[in-house]
Amino acid sequence: MANYQSVFERKETKYLITYDQWNKLLIELRPYMELDQYGKHLITNIYYDTPSWYLIRHSISKPLYKEKVRLRSYGVPTKKDSVYLEIKKKFDGIVYKRRTKMQLKNAERFLARQNELESVNDNQKVREFESVLAFYPDLEPAMYLSYKRLAYFGKLDNSIRITFDQEILYRTEDLSLSSGSYGEPILPENHLLMEIKICGAMPVWLARILSGQQIYPAKFSKYANGYQDYLKKQGETTIEVKEREVYSA
Repeated sequence: MANYQSVFERKETKYLITYDQWNKLLIELRPYMELDQYGKHLITNIYYDTPSWYLIRHSISKPLYKEKVRLRSYGVPTKKDSVYLEIKKKFDGIVYKRRTKMQLKNAERFLARQNELESVNDNQKVREFESVLAFYPDLEPAMYLSYKRLAYFGKLDNSIRITFDQEILYRTEDLSLSSGSYGEPILPENHLLMEIKICGAMPVWLARILSGQQIYPAKFSKYANGYQDYLKKQGETTIEVKEREVYSA
């Protein structure tokens, strides 16, 4: 797994690929990319939203700016294990992510407005997390999402990351990271999700590989697809939302 980073700024592009494409792609990537030292690992998340699902409905409306708040763990944590509290923002196609590491029980208490971020040394980061809670005072656990991930990083430029996510599951009940990985699948049959994460321009060698395999970008948000599947099962449809003032951190 890559070294811990608390701030990210990069472009993320997603691709839905078949397992046949995946097998061929891995062969072509071998000279350029190296497998993360932990191999395949389970990633679990709790996404926070308002009772009316404002954040994801706003995101689906394709605004210039959007944000997500989540707790993330690598594996199934106990209350005393460390997890990541993350704010993921996207502005004009560029992804910005801030995160801080803390025990699960402390993260849950902070998001429930029961304690402060005492363990965070970065004052700017503290203000940003607190600004989100102030701007969305009714934020609450909304969806669990888990998936099995294989991650690769560039041999010559380790800022290039390519991830492959399988068995993406979601649920809207039992919203605890400690409850384990189970839920409804959201990937199309015989497909997995590839994400290419780059700080600058895509390398020529990577563009050529994708073109040769006829692999093209796809719009696929795990949280959005889980939400839309949830609505479908409830017999509802997505409600449009109006642009809301961007909070200032």
